[in-house]
Amino acid sequence: MSLLSKRDLLRGNIQLGALAIMASLCAPLSNAAPIYKVIDEQTGQITFTDRPQSYEEQAGKQVSQTSVNTGESSAPKGMPSEVRGNTDLPAAAATKPAVNINYQLSMIEPSTERAYQRPAQSIVIALDVKPALQNGDQVSIYLDGKEIAQGLSASVATVDLQPGPHSIRAVVKKVSGQTGQQVNRTVHVIQNTLILQKKKKLAEQLLAYERLPWHQKVLLKMRGNDAVSQ
Repeated sequence: MSLLSKRDLLRGNIQLGALAIMASLCAPLSNAAPIYKVIDEQTGQITFTDRPQSYEEQAGKQVSQTSVNTGESSAPKGMPSEVRGNTDLPAAAATKPAVNINYQLSMIEPSTERAYQRPAQSIVIALDVKPALQNGDQVSIYLDGKEIAQGLSASVATVDLQPGPHSIRAVVKKVSGQTGQQVNRTVHVIQNTLILQKKKKLAEQLLAYERLPWHQKVLLKMRGNDAVSQ
């Protein structure tokens, strides 16, 4: 084999090794650490964390494990991961005169104050209104005071939110300009430290690999091939 062919082969092996490590960086990291709810017995303040050890050592802190929405988003089929409103609102006949109705609005999801892990999870919002909305009436959904959707459902990707508490508010708006009943809920977004630690470790491994001499990269590649063949 000519010297040029050997160099091409070595260069190809090095590139394959680097691509394998980069691919592992992009692989989904679905492991999620348990979430704990911390209540300050004096002030009643609630904090969500995946590191309860620092709070267990403090006096007056009540620490308990809590449920977190860990499954796939239960948003309606076809809803994107960012934000989508349900525009299929029931409407009365166009000829029917407007009626002043006292709507009963409730928030089905999230049903209680809850913590979501960033970045993998999405906050699914589901509402119910009775009786059915009349023509021209609508429900607006707000996140931290900003309108994000009009309808009875929405989904918000936590990757776009900063860690900490966030307020969800839904309000009925009538065609006459009046506002009806509204519901509020507070949710907490926390950073998944387990994912951050894994990404940091993989990044360090990639950096160490890039700093190796080319012949050591070739040896690593050959060892990897031997392990697969076995």
